[in-house]
Amino acid sequence: MSDVIAAVATGKVPCAIGIIRLSGAGCAAVADRVFRLDRGTPLAEAPNRKLLLGTLHDRQGRVIDQALAVYCRAPHSYTGEDTVELQCHGSPAMLAAGLEALFAAGARQAKPGEFTKRAFLNGQLDLTQAEAVIDLIDAETADAAANAAGQLGGALRREIEPIYDSLTNLCSHFHAVLDYPDEDIEDFGAEELANTLRNAAVRLNTMLASFAHGTHLKHGVKAVLLGRPNAGKSSLLNALAGYERVIVTDIAGTTRDTVEEPVRLGKVLLRLTDTAGIREAGDRIEALGVARSEQSAKEAELAIFVCDASEPLTDEDRRAMQIALQAPRAVAVLNKSDRPQCVRAEELPFGSVISLSAQTGENLDALTRQIEEWFAGDNCCDGSVLTNARQFGAIQRAYDAICRAENALLRGITPDAVLTDAEDAMQALGEVTGRTVREDITNRIFERFCVGK
Repeated sequence: MSDVIAAVATGKVPCAIGIIRLSGAGCAAVADRVFRLDRGTPLAEAPNRKLLLGTLHDRQGRVIDQALAVYCRAPHSYTGEDTVELQCHGSPAMLAAGLEALFAAGARQAKPGEFTKRAFLNGQLDLTQAEAVIDLIDAETADAAANAAGQLGGALRREIEPIYDSLTNLCSHFHAVLDYPDEDIEDFGAEELANTLRNAAVRLNTMLASFAHGTHLKHGVKAVLLGRPNAGKSSLLNALAGYERVIVTDIAGTTRDTVEEPVRLGKVLLRLTDTAGIREAGDRIEALGVARSEQSAKEAELAIFVCDASEPLTDEDRRAMQIALQAPRAVAVLNKSDRPQCVRAEELPFGSVISLSAQTGENLDALTRQIEEWFAGDNCCDGSVLTNARQFGAIQRAYDAICRAENALLRGITPDAVLTDAEDAMQALGEVTGRTVREDITNRIFERFCVGK
């Protein structure tokens, strides 16, 4: 990691501020060939972590921007190495020219995630914190951002380390008694082993139980709108999205295909799919749309059945209801509450029925509250919610190993065999924080990052 890497750390669209980032021993000397301080001194001699004004030059030596530079000396930087950041105006063309000049001056293009990977390899971050960086960048709700920020602050590591340390103490105690029988070491007790294993199992199980909420927090809830044509599904999608996402007409069958839109309802992110109206199709294209509607319902975690409550229920309504009730969660919406009502809540076989008007927005907040109750709940978002599938898999293996150890102890198997499972659990937990993770896994993790992070 001795070479100097460089990349644009901001987006590829015009913006107010654009940042070029460098890291590696000698990065200040590389930057000095491209960036000149107004004060006349080399950047390599600049005060640590202080913004200084200067000019940025291209490969031909032409001034292309007036910018600020900050030099952070190792180990007090993001990567743990010497780093330089050039804070420029956000012209993509100018940033590209500045980056090209840095390459000519001796830097190389940073790979995706390489800055954060260096931070991990230099001990600035553990693997849970490194993965939280990309989660924070990708967060689509405030709760998702708060949870990622908590993990970036080390919340998940603080959950795991006491478990890992208790297992380490247990195994080291046992091996000390076994390897040094003549020393005055307190004997190894089955009760101590049982208590440690039980405590570890309880804490790991609590972490695993948060993953369902974490998945919704990170990726959103797969939801589908179902109903007969002209029930108001598309109007409801537009009302929830806050803009005219899909075409709405009084012509039955306007929506012929599924349309997905991310919608934030309170604290919940929905991956909401509008579908073709459920009915006997009039042509082959509509039949394909109805089939896709039914498939979307099978894949959904939440089904929102929409009926036109100003008209009596039809066989098409009942067919759509049957499909909706197959989802893990289902709510019925009596739409068009601004008109005289022909359908009562008691007529619908749903545990939750909400009367609203997609046209006027009346009572939309009731639908939001119901969905929040199901999918947001009282879960805190302080970083303790597990959102990462890789981490979940490793913690699941650790929990399974602890359960095997507990069962072996109950069956009277000797402690050395029991502790083999405890060591397997330690290995799995080490993969979460990066203590024992393989290089190919770390490479795959950081490939998810954008260039410049």
